[in-house]
Amino acid sequence: MLEEKARLSLPASGGPGAFQEKAGGLEDRLPAPPGGVRRRLRAASRARLISTVSIVVFMLLWEGVVRLHLVNPLFTSSPTRIAEAFAQMIHEGSLGKDLRVSGSEFLLGYALAVVVGILVGVGMGWYADVAAALQPFVSALYSTPRVALIPLLIIWLGIGIWSKVAVVFLVTVFQILISTEAGVRAADESLIRTAHSFGANDRQIFTTIVLPGAVPFLIAGLRLGLGQALVGIVVGELYAATAGIGYEIAVAGETFQTDRVFVGIAILASTAILLMWGLRRLEMRFESWRPQRQGAGR
Repeated sequence: MLEEKARLSLPASGGPGAFQEKAGGLEDRLPAPPGGVRRRLRAASRARLISTVSIVVFMLLWEGVVRLHLVNPLFTSSPTRIAEAFAQMIHEGSLGKDLRVSGSEFLLGYALAVVVGILVGVGMGWYADVAAALQPFVSALYSTPRVALIPLLIIWLGIGIWSKVAVVFLVTVFQILISTEAGVRAADESLIRTAHSFGANDRQIFTTIVLPGAVPFLIAGLRLGLGQALVGIVVGELYAATAGIGYEIAVAGETFQTDRVFVGIAILASTAILLMWGLRRLEMRFESWRPQRQGAGR
């Protein structure tokens, strides 16, 4: 009687071997053991420690080279002098004004580039006629050095904020547009055919397959555009401006105030690192949108 119940409890296709195979499949789906998590945490802590130590060592070496007069102090600065210049600029109030001006130019130009780049990129990636109509203009503008357009932008928009907004927009939008178009075109054809076979319409396919699959491409475009936007701010303010981080860097460089030049560079670098970290967090948040292929990783 017991043997009969045991036989009934086994799968019909393959007996004990099939049962072991299914058990193995369940083990594959179990979470990683705590030891693996601990190893990853230790590796992350080790990486942070190494990065921190390398930065501290670099700063100490930099400070020592300047204090020992191994380089001409007129053409460089030291971390302590840069910190003193930073505090002085805050006390004078000039740094706050420059940050407001450059921040406004960055936010307006980058936001416009994101909206236009995503909309046009999706349209070109999803509709062949739209791509055929816009591709010549996109290729021509993308291959043209945007710096060459700055004199025209200043003539058209003046030396105020809008000429710099236009520069930021032009140097950023094509990175986002091209990445978005590539992401839409890279949609998994097998998933689209499967969705069509189950009666899904174009809107459902776009929102559930194409758009989620394009998110990694879009985030990559946002990252590339972010660096270009910061470059656009500096370049635009170097040409014609009365305030801003780029303007402050230009004035400080002309008067050999290298400590103030490094303050502007440090602000731009810190801003880029912070925004890149935010985009990485955004990418992780939307990771679940990505459609999973069956049999991936096997």
